Amino acid sequence: MGQLLEKSYQINGIQQIGIGVKDVHKSWSWYRKAFSMDVPVFEDEATANLMTRYTNGKAESRHAVLAMNMQGGGGFEIWQFTSRTPGPSDFEVRPGDLGIYAAKIRVRNLSRAFEHLKGCGATILTQPSKAPNRTGNFFIKDPFDNVFQIVEDSNWFSENTSPTGGVLGVVIGVSDLEKSISLYQDILGFSVLHYKEKAVFEDLPGKGETFKRALLSMPCEGNPGAFGALLCPAQIELIEVQGRESRQIFKDRLWGDLGFIHCCLDVNGMRNLKKKAGEAGFPFTVDSEDSFDMGSASGHFGYLEDFDQTLIEFVETHRVPILQKWNLYLNLKNRDHKKNLPKFLVKLLALNRVKA
Repeated sequence: MGQLLEKSYQINGIQQIGIGVKDVHKSWSWYRKAFSMDVPVFEDEATANLMTRYTNGKAESRHAVLAMNMQGGGGFEIWQFTSRTPGPSDFEVRPGDLGIYAAKIRVRNLSRAFEHLKGCGATILTQPSKAPNRTGNFFIKDPFDNVFQIVEDSNWFSENTSPTGGVLGVVIGVSDLEKSISLYQDILGFSVLHYKEKAVFEDLPGKGETFKRALLSMPCEGNPGAFGALLCPAQIELIEVQGRESRQIFKDRLWGDLGFIHCCLDVNGMRNLKKKAGEAGFPFTVDSEDSFDMGSASGHFGYLEDFDQTLIEFVETHRVPILQKWNLYLNLKNRDHKKNLPKFLVKLLALNRVKA
């Protein structure tokens, strides 16, 4: 019990999207108000010694908060350099540029979410419309220039308490759609193909442009892993622009600069995943090798790059605080990784909630 069979691994969902910001407290305050990302799993100030490959060979210090929305979905890792000033892109990022263009946010009621986000001061990029699979959605930009796609979804962890849920997925710009699908579908477990089309899409920002577009998701029968039920089944959408050259969103910038810095998947069987990915041509570029402290939480983490150098992070969680004020932690290393934690235990995380 508790150990995956040799040569096996499992993806439990999108744990979080990393967002590089100028001011962690200002950004988190807005994300609490707009997206109910109000339950911190950890808050930590440290030096990113293992990420020097992506920070010009220098270990930079940072302040990070991992915050969750307890209705269900992945969280935000809100990430601020404290040793340097984070740099923005020197061009306006457009759909199809290479990297994470947008984070998808799950909602029950599209109209309610639209009015709520307008009231929070979001910039509306598109009006509510239908994606190729007839799912309602619209795009916004936050006050910090990050793009979010707001998407109707039916997978939830808990009751309807706010207009939005957590992270449903990401929209990633790629240079070759067909080549890129294999990593996300065959290695990373986003095995369900909802559509793959080439068209001018009315629901995407960038009217009049043609894209190749594919939506992949995890199977919807329920996620494994300790926090799989909270994370809910996730999506990855890949888009390839036609008729113009796509640009690298993080070209000549550092991991941790402004924007979406990575998509993090919650996993079990990290070493087996590393082996499988390496054999498929996606070697880990960063590997903590063993348990690594992240403030009050700890886990084994690693990174790989997709075909266009978009960073995908993996975390195998070893310890997580449930009631921080009483120093109550869960040790996840020796439990059955296929099973979700009891719902009442996961809901205890909400006792750490920070008010908007």
